[in-house]
Amino acid sequence: MDLWNKLQNPAQRLQTTHFVNLDGVTSAPLVTLTQEEQPSLFRRSIQHTHQDLLKIAEDSGMAIGVTDHQGTLLWTWSSRPMLSSAEQVHFVEGGHWSTQAVGTNAIGLALNNHTSSCVYSHENQMHSVRDWVCYAAPILDPISGQFHGIINLSTKYKKHSSLGLLAVERCAELVSRSIQFEQKNVLYIKALGTPQIQFNQQILTITHRQIEILCILALHPEGISLNELHYALYGDRDISEKTLKAELSQLRTLLPECILSRPYKLSCEVQADFIRAEKSLDAGFLASTFSLYKGSFLTKSESPILSAWRDCFDARLSHLIYQMEDVDQLLKLVGRIPERIDAMQRILELLPAEHQFREKILLRL
Repeated sequence: MDLWNKLQNPAQRLQTTHFVNLDGVTSAPLVTLTQEEQPSLFRRSIQHTHQDLLKIAEDSGMAIGVTDHQGTLLWTWSSRPMLSSAEQVHFVEGGHWSTQAVGTNAIGLALNNHTSSCVYSHENQMHSVRDWVCYAAPILDPISGQFHGIINLSTKYKKHSSLGLLAVERCAELVSRSIQFEQKNVLYIKALGTPQIQFNQQILTITHRQIEILCILALHPEGISLNELHYALYGDRDISEKTLKAELSQLRTLLPECILSRPYKLSCEVQADFIRAEKSLDAGFLASTFSLYKGSFLTKSESPILSAWRDCFDARLSHLIYQMEDVDQLLKLVGRIPERIDAMQRILELLPAEHQFREKILLRL
């Protein structure tokens, strides 16, 4: 299996892209957006609401944009006063606006903290947008609480309005409601930290083994044979294929018409936190990687393929942590995931010898 071969050599997967030096940066980096055969839930939700969003931006003479969970713009529209400036700084589809890429900005702060943000003029770290005022708000799934992306309104500082933050929060609310409306045959797999499965706005009560099966199927979107699935799940343990078929039968009852056979594959839309985290890690996007990381991946799993995926991801994450220079981000990580010993060790490497936090960190090691 290609996936198995990839997981067996995590050293080949340690290369990531980091945006750290802002000297001479005048525009956001452009990321190539993939074309989807079927628009995802989030893209459908944007399409569903884009006329309402456009009207809000047009009436206020602003530029508006919606990003994915990594901070890359998926859709934008600019009023005439903002159009030329927006194009010059890459406030366009594919523009990447994390703080890692362009320093302090409203999209990046909302991405880091999942809270609404306003960045006024000189607070923007990139000089080319220092005559802008930007308002940003996170877009959350109203049922699962999953973070989908950021919506942003931008204008020139002379047109700054105290109502800008309320306006962008209203826009985020519109998209969130649309997410709920568009949610048909959507499977959420939360496997980082405490596992949870949600299907069509309902939290499912399923066994740990069934969660493992769904994770294996999510890692094989093109499908997997029964024999491969059996080995991926049980390894060399002496467990019959009838047992696996019984598990699959129960899952089919819970997820009607969503699990195909020959090969076995998921036919519904899948939103898996661990896959999204891996993609963010592949791209070197720190904020989205750490916002998705709520704990280790399926810690109880003995599945060969899932254990290998967990070890590979953890090795790559640890490598990234030891390259980090941002103590605040490391402290946030330790606050949420206190078992990350590597993050505490990295904090000790970065803190001055006399710093007040050193003793606290040492007590936790």
